[in-house]
Amino acid sequence: MTDSAEFLKLTGQKSEDVPDIDLDNIDELLAQLTQEELDELNGDFDPDNSFLPPSERMRSQTTKDPTGPFSRKKLLAFLEKKAKDEKDWENIKQYVKKAPGSSDVADISEKTWKAKEVPKTQEEKDIDTEWDDILTQATEDELVDLAAVLGFHGMLNQTQFYASENNEKLESGGFAGLAKAEQLKVAPFEPPNTTDVEQSIRLIKDNDSSLKHLNLNNIKNISYERLEAVCDGLKTNTQLETLEMASVAMTDRVAKRLSEALKENKTLTSLNIESNFVTGELIVEILKSINVNKTVTEFRATNQKPEALGNKVETKIIKLVQENDKMMKLGLAFEFPETRVKVTEKLQSNYDQVRKKRVSDKGEA
Repeated sequence: MTDSAEFLKLTGQKSEDVPDIDLDNIDELLAQLTQEELDELNGDFDPDNSFLPPSERMRSQTTKDPTGPFSRKKLLAFLEKKAKDEKDWENIKQYVKKAPGSSDVADISEKTWKAKEVPKTQEEKDIDTEWDDILTQATEDELVDLAAVLGFHGMLNQTQFYASENNEKLESGGFAGLAKAEQLKVAPFEPPNTTDVEQSIRLIKDNDSSLKHLNLNNIKNISYERLEAVCDGLKTNTQLETLEMASVAMTDRVAKRLSEALKENKTLTSLNIESNFVTGELIVEILKSINVNKTVTEFRATNQKPEALGNKVETKIIKLVQENDKMMKLGLAFEFPETRVKVTEKLQSNYDQVRKKRVSDKGEA
């Protein structure tokens, strides 16, 4: 079968409609075509052919030579300038739907489109007559006050609303006013801790009855030897009830001496070692020492570096807390929800036991 016959079979056309073409001489046929005919032939693509990549579904239509390299920034600037320079449509004409049987071109009316006016009722006319003059003559500040009274908070910013509520004059106010941040109120610095560390150490060692509460918080220049001396004095002291040592750069070295002292001390009830450098293992050791005599009912040790205790340490803390029926307050930041729930439940149970005992004592009295 010849090439022409095969072409007729595929296309279903008649032989008289298609000239007899020898496809073997395709190069000679293409050589006879002009440049315009070749361009038309090369542009004959199917734009919906999904088997061709998008770049090959249509030939390039650009015939101008490039004036320079492509610049996205310049292109966006040109498009923005062109959009600003273009004039808007002067009149928007109403679109009229074509009548059945009319031409395909839609009719455009000669007049500018206007919204249909709905006639007002007599009640609406009376309302307009009563309030229009009042609202028209009202100043912008009076309208702001009215919006605040009526509860239209969305029409006001925060500064305007509170100024209207407190009957304060608001400069540059109104609906176009800007909310400005209030001036910061400078809070005075807390006075430094003036506790005499050397005297406190002597009072602890002498078991002075006047020293019930020792506050060493935020004293930065306490040496390790002085902190250890405070801890060692607790072994024989029977007067001190509250010891605060937050943010004194305590390390495990000092915490170890503290845990040893708590095994012998039987009068301390509140201990605070927050914001130091005590690891989780030493916190566990301190809780073990507290459980020896169970006199400390409040223990705070949050904000340590490192702060994360870890699952192993938190599991030990759960066991130690559950063994202590006297602990009322425990200041520790836990990572796992199970630890928080179990510790909270145990502390609540201890509170309930104290409350029941207090109620029963009152009943007997």
